[in-house]
Amino acid sequence: MTEFAPRGKRGLFGAWQSFTVALGLLAGAGIVALLSASLEPEQMLSWGWRIPFFIALPLGGVALWLRVHMEETPSFIKQQQHASLPEEKASLSATFKTILLGICRVMVWSAAGYTYLVIMPTYLQSSLHTGFNQALLIAVISNLGFALTIIPAGILSDKIGRRTVMVIAAVLLLVLALPLLKILQAESSTLLIKGAVVFIAGGVVGLLAGPGPAMLAEMFPTRVRYTGLGLAYSLSNAVFSGCAGLIITGLIKQTGNLDIPAWYVMATAVVSILALMTLNKDDHLRLLDEPTQPKI
Repeated sequence: MTEFAPRGKRGLFGAWQSFTVALGLLAGAGIVALLSASLEPEQMLSWGWRIPFFIALPLGGVALWLRVHMEETPSFIKQQQHASLPEEKASLSATFKTILLGICRVMVWSAAGYTYLVIMPTYLQSSLHTGFNQALLIAVISNLGFALTIIPAGILSDKIGRRTVMVIAAVLLLVLALPLLKILQAESSTLLIKGAVVFIAGGVVGLLAGPGPAMLAEMFPTRVRYTGLGLAYSLSNAVFSGCAGLIITGLIKQTGNLDIPAWYVMATAVVSILALMTLNKDDHLRLLDEPTQPKI
């Protein structure tokens, strides 16, 4: 998507990838909330839980069809015509450090996204004793906030730069993570207040998800872009999203500290802020394959 994007609009084009993720999370949370409200608990446990999977099955077929029929980008075709083996080997050696830097840059995106958008219902039920249906509703609200800020954040990053937007978002998560969690924990907090808290948290994560795809694409030349971007994004999500539930629930059980989700987000925010500060201010203005040197 970023390779097809006109110059100056890579943030917008890349943001649509994140927006589809938001739609998937929103649809998943919404369908489960609807089923939970419509079915008896016994029905939900017996067969109702299978319905979302059957709904997703044809969508998987559509995704497979798109992958088979998708045309290559002009920049990739041009690169293939002029590729040389020594250049390929040299680029792969140099890409490793860039992949590690990419992982650090998206670390807080992965950690905060999973914390606020995916495991929050489990945390609300197990740690704060929130009702199942109420927790699902809160999850829908957080994903709605996430979806609403992605495209505007991508557009904004095309105007003022990826670094500015993403650093501001990471700093907001660092500053707000603990206060927002304290509001959720307060016994006096109503459903409306809790909904507002997770809506804000989801919206801040969307500020990272909007410019994120374009930022990652701009880190790698065409000949290694799929490999570099894919590894940086996937490894970050595998470790800091995939393990978030295990880390958070395990630490809460061991320490009894209900603030662990906030500290987890804050720790990753510190790393990402330092990594994001190495971005050049004008990366969003250059050609996609114009060389750049991160300020390490």
